[in-house]
Amino acid sequence: MGSTLLTQMAFGILPSNAVVSPGAIGKRGDSNDAVTDLVDDGYLSGGSEVLGTGEEDELMKARQALSEARAKQEAIQKERDQLIEELARSEAKQKEYIDTILHDKELVVSELEAAKSLFHQKLQESVDEKFSLESKLVLAKQDAVELAVQVEKFAEIAFQQATSHILEDAQLRVSAAETSAAEAAYQIEKQIKDATEGTISSIVEQSKDAINKALDVAEKAGDYATKAVSAFGGGINPVEEIVSVQSENMKLKRIVNDLESQLLLIRSEVDKLKLEMEQVREQANASEIRANNAEKELVEFQEANRKKALQQEEEIKSLLEKMKKDALERKKAATKAFKAELESIKAAIEAAKETASSRDTAYLRRCEALQRSLKASEDALKMWRQRANLAESLLVKESPLVEGDKDSIYVVNGGRIDLLTDDDSQKWKLLSNGPRREIPQWRARRIRTIRPKFPPRKIDVAEALTSDFRTLDLPKPDKVWSIAEEKLKDGDTLIEQVMEKETIEKKRKALERALQRKTIQWQRTPEHTKLEPGTGTGREIVFQAFNWESWRRQWYLELAAKAADLSQSGATAVWFPPPTKSVAAQGYMPTDLYNLNSEYGTEEELKYCIEEMHSHHILALGDVVLNHRCAEKQSPNGVWNIFGGKLAWGPEAIVCDDPNYQGRGNPSSGDIFHAAPNIDHSQDFVRRDIKEWLNWLRNDIGFDGWRLDFVRGFSGTYVKEYIEASNPAFAIGEYWDSLTYEHGNLCYNQDAHRQRIVNWINATDGTSSAFDVTTKGILHSALHNEYWRLIDPQGKPTGVMGWWPSRAVTFLENHDTGSTQGHWPFPRDKLAQGYAYILTHPGTPVIFYDHFYDFGIRDIITELIEARRRAGIHCRSSMKIYHANKEGYVAQIGDTLVMKLGHFDWNPSKENNLDGSWQKFVDKGSDYQLWLRQ
Repeated sequence: MGSTLLTQMAFGILPSNAVVSPGAIGKRGDSNDAVTDLVDDGYLSGGSEVLGTGEEDELMKARQALSEARAKQEAIQKERDQLIEELARSEAKQKEYIDTILHDKELVVSELEAAKSLFHQKLQESVDEKFSLESKLVLAKQDAVELAVQVEKFAEIAFQQATSHILEDAQLRVSAAETSAAEAAYQIEKQIKDATEGTISSIVEQSKDAINKALDVAEKAGDYATKAVSAFGGGINPVEEIVSVQSENMKLKRIVNDLESQLLLIRSEVDKLKLEMEQVREQANASEIRANNAEKELVEFQEANRKKALQQEEEIKSLLEKMKKDALERKKAATKAFKAELESIKAAIEAAKETASSRDTAYLRRCEALQRSLKASEDALKMWRQRANLAESLLVKESPLVEGDKDSIYVVNGGRIDLLTDDDSQKWKLLSNGPRREIPQWRARRIRTIRPKFPPRKIDVAEALTSDFRTLDLPKPDKVWSIAEEKLKDGDTLIEQVMEKETIEKKRKALERALQRKTIQWQRTPEHTKLEPGTGTGREIVFQAFNWESWRRQWYLELAAKAADLSQSGATAVWFPPPTKSVAAQGYMPTDLYNLNSEYGTEEELKYCIEEMHSHHILALGDVVLNHRCAEKQSPNGVWNIFGGKLAWGPEAIVCDDPNYQGRGNPSSGDIFHAAPNIDHSQDFVRRDIKEWLNWLRNDIGFDGWRLDFVRGFSGTYVKEYIEASNPAFAIGEYWDSLTYEHGNLCYNQDAHRQRIVNWINATDGTSSAFDVTTKGILHSALHNEYWRLIDPQGKPTGVMGWWPSRAVTFLENHDTGSTQGHWPFPRDKLAQGYAYILTHPGTPVIFYDHFYDFGIRDIITELIEARRRAGIHCRSSMKIYHANKEGYVAQIGDTLVMKLGHFDWNPSKENNLDGSWQKFVDKGSDYQLWLRQ
């Protein structure tokens, strides 16, 4: 068949414009080889022998025609190859266009769905906000009414108590005055009666005696007279008798004078008694006058209280009117904002619709263009198939070489038919899949942005351990579906539905945040640095993120919004307030340890806040109160020592030497906290429950470490057990007692104070750090031109920092010492100097919330943190103190930072022992200056 075809081509039997199948002819080189084989095999040469006897010219013409046929064949082969490549390119482009169109369609659909869901979400949020505002308004009205009623009740009770107290006091005073006056009158009357009766009886007796004596004298005188008469008559001397009578008369006169003097004395005593009686009467009158005045004052006080109560009622009414007006204004503002937001949502929807319609138009245009190109490619493919069929029909004609042997067709044509029939051939793959070429850079970049950044696969265990990535435990599918299918319960109360819906939305948002964050990048510490427990990475900067009044606001939500700001400022750990439900609003009187719905926010809000801190690579330190716990029930004898909640302990969990709560445990291993029952940590069940609770806070809630409250109340050995069980990244103990003072002044030597703190750290076996209360107390005095206090006799800092810097947590103020409590506030004009000291020295510094956000020294603190970071200072950095006197303080910390406090005239060039070139980084004049080594 092949020879017939070639003969026809050579002698012009086959027209030059005939269509020949490229599969039948094959590639250019193969077709030339086939023709050469035919010539060499003698088919043409045989013909030349027949024709060569006299027609060499015709042979030359035949050869010329053959060469022309070869040229035409090569041109046809080239055209065929080009068409095949163009067909492959068109199919590849078609496939690419289809993929692009499908992808754009998916993007448009997803954007429409997202816009739709956003609209529904905004609408639902606005409706929810409206419902919440209405419910809050109802609650506010109810609270206002209840407040007014309570104020009225309190005012009435206070008025009754005050008036009753004053009336009782006045009545008691009047009755006391009356009784005293009656007693005085009775005593005076009794004295007068006794005195008068005594004097009268004595006077009567004396007069009786005098009368008797006078009668005796008269009788004697009569006798003497009779005797005298008889004597005168009988010869007795009358002169003697007269003398005797005169002497008797003189005696009688003396007796009468004595009686008169006694009467005068008795009269004077009676006059005195009368005067005393008048004085007593005057006192009784004065007491009556005072009682009347007290009654008048009581009436005036009652009138004033009545007026004050009326004034308070007026104020409460005005306050209620104001609250009603404010509520109406807020409602109007919320309605207005809702309408504005609804209008903006409608505008956004219209814009989204216009965008979607324009995209749909462009998409339809692209589809039409692609359909046209696809139709053109299909027409070209149809043409090629027609050519192939024509060539195959030419090839399958009878031939003397292949009669009855179909396989010989493949042999004769070098297997060229396989190009159209074999699925494994490269040409078929090329026609099916398009040309093989590299992915463009723009597409590769796009694929990399869409692809999630998973950690590289680790084969070696050592390589996996030193990885910079730590996989995140994503929620399981069951949890995802349970949250997705959670619905509102049927209820009649609007507020309950709103609260349930808010809870469900919070769960869903938390789940979305967890799913969006595929991995957490985690920088490991170099292998050569061996960290001790309780110190974190050694480069922690702790931020106390609350004060004594933070519970009055939605604190967890406010704090979560500050996570990015704290991370940018340089904080690496945030100290959270006590999370447990508490009797006291601040959280330091815990009740049910597993109830985390406190005054600072709900458990879900706490988890959200911790997740925000983790997303900015900040540790979350929980404030745990382990020394004491408030009971929720009374024992049969009326003592509050029965605990509630999941940890339902009894009196056996309370130490026996707590004087107020009748504990049946062992004696306390520390000081007694008198405001609540002290827990007995020697009990096995108590330690087991506390360890389970701490692990729950670590694994389920997300806390990374602990701030331990009032650790003076129990032994540090229990702290070691709790830390080893919960494995925190960082732990701080609050061991706070008084420093040593003499005559009101701080003593220079505070070794005993810092030794007590170091003893507690030793009791924990070094698993926990402790607040450096010694350094805080010394800084109070040292920064007032007493910088000599900052160096001990060994040339080291005088606080815990000087003895055990890796366990010293330095601070200036916290919620106890400062804030609204103000038990031990730091001098406000020395805060910048204080932070310059603790942020440039070894140990772990703590920044107080009020100082950073309220006191206007945020930029100063941020600048000092940057200096600490640049100098590479950590909790174990070496230091050398060059000067510490009245004028100032100079020290080198590490190898790259030098700092100065006070008005001391000094710079690094003046120090002979200080090598290197130094550049001033911070200059605050006489407060402080910092230099960094160049």
